[in-house]
Amino acid sequence: MAKNFKLKIIIVFLVVGIAVITGFGIFAINQFKNIQTEIGIESNNLKNEIQLTSYAIFVSIGVYIALSVALGTLVIGMLTNPIARILKNAEKIASGESIDVRYLNPEKEDAEVGDLVKAFNLMTTELQENLNEASRQKKQIETILLHMTDGIIAFDLEGGILHINPAATRLLQLTPADDNFEDIFKKLKVDINLEKIVYLENWTSYEQRINVQDKFVNLYFAPFTNEMDRPNGVIVVIQDITEHVKLDNMRKEFVADVSHELKTPITSIMGYADTLAEGEYDKQTQEKFLGVIASEARRMARLVSDLLTLSRYDNNEAKWEKTEFDLGDLVKKCLDSLRIEIDKKNQHSECFVTANVPPVFADKYGIERVVLNILTNSIKYTGENGTIKVYVGFVYNDAYIKIIDNGIGIPEEDLTKIFERFYRVDKARTREMGGTGLGLSIAKEILDKNNGSIDIKSKVGEGTEVVIRVPTKG
Repeated sequence: MAKNFKLKIIIVFLVVGIAVITGFGIFAINQFKNIQTEIGIESNNLKNEIQLTSYAIFVSIGVYIALSVALGTLVIGMLTNPIARILKNAEKIASGESIDVRYLNPEKEDAEVGDLVKAFNLMTTELQENLNEASRQKKQIETILLHMTDGIIAFDLEGGILHINPAATRLLQLTPADDNFEDIFKKLKVDINLEKIVYLENWTSYEQRINVQDKFVNLYFAPFTNEMDRPNGVIVVIQDITEHVKLDNMRKEFVADVSHELKTPITSIMGYADTLAEGEYDKQTQEKFLGVIASEARRMARLVSDLLTLSRYDNNEAKWEKTEFDLGDLVKKCLDSLRIEIDKKNQHSECFVTANVPPVFADKYGIERVVLNILTNSIKYTGENGTIKVYVGFVYNDAYIKIIDNGIGIPEEDLTKIFERFYRVDKARTREMGGTGLGLSIAKEILDKNNGSIDIKSKVGEGTEVVIRVPTKG
């Protein structure tokens, strides 16, 4: 490349020089001819002058060519050699090859070229380090966005998508056709304007909650700027708040249920107490009213006690005293303690304990409370002359209690909800029987804290089967 450049410069010099010399010679010869014409006499001297001039022109051209080639090669070499070296080194740098200035020959290489190469090397090293750092940060950001549970979408000023992570696509149920700001949020029925967010100062951010199928999603819009601090687009953060909304709804329902459960007995107590205070009644009526007041008071006490128990479990304030004990003996004692209730309804109960059931390791008081709760429910919801069978056995590393009755049963659609607090299949009947709606919730909490489990199967009109598992010592 450098050689071609030198040759081109020499040719240009030769052409220009020859043209100048030839032009000057032709001009001189024409002048001699004009003089000869004006005089009108042929002069040998004049002819000789013309011939000499022509010879001089050819000689001048030859000398010029020789001098041009020699001097041009020298001068052009001095000018182009550094450039050629720079170009050569630049090609090496561009290909990623490092140049070591220690191998430059000071006698042949210019000091300026060495400094330039050194500067190129330093600049290349810094540029490579910056590129590596930028690449590393880019990969980190891409990895973070890829695995984030929150969705992220970046839009440019025209509403086109600059970046979107999988979580955003999943949470908003987007398709490949949803590729711009207006289409996406028009589909989601979100009243939002891209220009307002970008250009209005009082719209520095915007938040909105929407419902996407069975999920609750929170959208947070915020503009971002470029290096000149000018608007460059909008970032949208999508958060799945379904669990938060469900928990908030459960809290509201729980407060409403507690208020209702407390209001009912309080209303009864106040009504009967006011009635007794307003007039004189015979002893039988007074005893009846006082009996209702006492019953409602006990119901309130049970409710408050159950609420306090659940609160201790939720806050991990309950004290668990795990010990070894025989599960078969515990179940038999619980069944004996409820014998009066069983006999009142003329129910038939049996307890079968298989051999070689190892001792369990759990909180004995808690497990006893669970067994009593399940047995009480079986007695309540099994009619007169009904049957209740209890089996105690061992499978894998767990001892189990299986309680089977032929009572009224539970509808299939209610089986997934029976462990919710205050949930009742038949609210009126449960309240009439003195239930608080918290028994199964407490039972599940106790078993969870003792690494156990509870499972309920039931059919309406056929009965219910409850299986309780408790870990053994081994």
